[in-house]
Amino acid sequence: MPFSISDERVSAMINANRLLKHLQDLSQIGRNELTGGINRFSFTPEEKQAIELVTSYMEEAGMTIKVDAVGNVIGTYGEGSETIMLGSHIDTVPEGGKYDGALGVLAAIEVVQTIHEQQLSLSKKIEVVAFKDEEGTRFGFGLIGSRAMAGLLAYEHLQKTDASGISIEEAMKQSQMSPLFLEKIKRNDIQAYLEMHIEQGRVLENENLPVGIVTGIAAPLWLEVTVTGVSEHAGATPMPIRKDALAAASEMILAIEQMFNDRSGSVATVGKLNVEPNGVNVIPGRVTFTIDIRDIDEQIISTLESSILRQMQKIAERRKVSLKTKMLQRVKPAKTDPMLHQHLAINIEKQGVRPYSLISGAGHDAMNIAAVAPIGMLFVRSKDGISHNPLEYSSDEDIVIATNILYDTVVGLTK
Repeated sequence: MPFSISDERVSAMINANRLLKHLQDLSQIGRNELTGGINRFSFTPEEKQAIELVTSYMEEAGMTIKVDAVGNVIGTYGEGSETIMLGSHIDTVPEGGKYDGALGVLAAIEVVQTIHEQQLSLSKKIEVVAFKDEEGTRFGFGLIGSRAMAGLLAYEHLQKTDASGISIEEAMKQSQMSPLFLEKIKRNDIQAYLEMHIEQGRVLENENLPVGIVTGIAAPLWLEVTVTGVSEHAGATPMPIRKDALAAASEMILAIEQMFNDRSGSVATVGKLNVEPNGVNVIPGRVTFTIDIRDIDEQIISTLESSILRQMQKIAERRKVSLKTKMLQRVKPAKTDPMLHQHLAINIEKQGVRPYSLISGAGHDAMNIAAVAPIGMLFVRSKDGISHNPLEYSSDEDIVIATNILYDTVVGLTK
C-alpha cells in the first residue's frame, strides 16, 4: 500500500527528560566501572537484566509484550492488519558505548508512550522491537533477530559457537527458546520499518547538522583467515628457512590495507587477531585473523573478496605457509525507501533543520528487514564520529530533535 504525504503539521511533544533518564538507566547495565565501557552480550545475565528493564518501559508505554523464538523482544501498541515497526538493538560490542542501538529502541518506546499519553487514534498498529544480537560479539555472527524476522536465518547458522564452544542453538535452549520454529518468525505484515541510530561517523558533524536521512546501508562481509606455518625455537631457526605464520599474516594485512587505500567508498578492517603459541621465544606457527569488508554495492564486495583471496594466496605460497579462509557472515546491502525518505525530510524541515542525505557505512538490523518491508533510517550526529567506544556521544539536544522527528513521522504514517 503506497504512503501518502500530508502537509498537516503533526505536533511533536516527546518527554525529553524521561527519554534521557531511560537512556542513562539502561547504560548502567553491563557497565565496566573502571573503563566506562558497556558489555551486554547475547544470552548473558547482563542482557537479561537489560531486557527486563526495556520490557518495563514498553509496558509503561501501553504496549503488550512478547518474545519470539530467537529472543526478539516485541512491544505492540494498537490494532490493525498493517504494522509500522520501529526498532534497533540493546546488545553491545566489548567495552561499547551507551548510544549505539539502545538509543533507537528507547526513542521508539518514547514515541509510543507519547502517542499513548495523547490518546491518538491510529489506523495501524505500532511495534517496537529490541532485536536479538545485532553486534555478533559473542558468536562472531550478528543480526540474529532481524535475520530471523526477514526469513534469512537458517538452522545451520545456529551451530556457530562462542569462545567456550557453546553454540547459538544451545544458548537459545538454555534460555527456554525454540530454535526449531524459525520459519514462524518471518513477517509479511510490515508496512514500514523505521530505525533511529547514531551516525557512527563525522559526516553530520562536518555539515553541522543534528540529523540526517540514510539512503543506503553498506553490506558487511566477514571472513576468518587462518595462516599455518611451523612453530620453532626463536634462537635456533635461521631467518631464511622460517615459516613464520605471523610474518605472513602481517604481510597479508598490509596488502589488504594498501588495496583499499586506493579505493573510495569501500573499506576493509582486520579487527581480531589470535597468535599461537604466543610465546616470546617461539616462532608463531598459527595465526587467525578476521577481515570486515564493506561497500554499498554487492558486486563490488564480491570482486574485492576475490582480489583479497588471490593476493593472500600469493603471499602464502611465497612464504611457504598454508592458508585457509572461512566466511563468517555475508549480508546484502540495502537501499532505503524513497517515500519514507520524503516523510523524514518533511518532518526534519518542521524542526527547522536542513534535510541531508548520507550513506551508512555501518550495518544495521534495517538491512535484513529490507527483505520484507520498506525501510527508513534517521541518523543522529555523533561527536567526533566515535562509536563502539565508551567515548561515544550524541548530545541531549540532538537526541530530542531526532526523537521528535521520529514521533512526527510515525504519527503521520499511522493516521
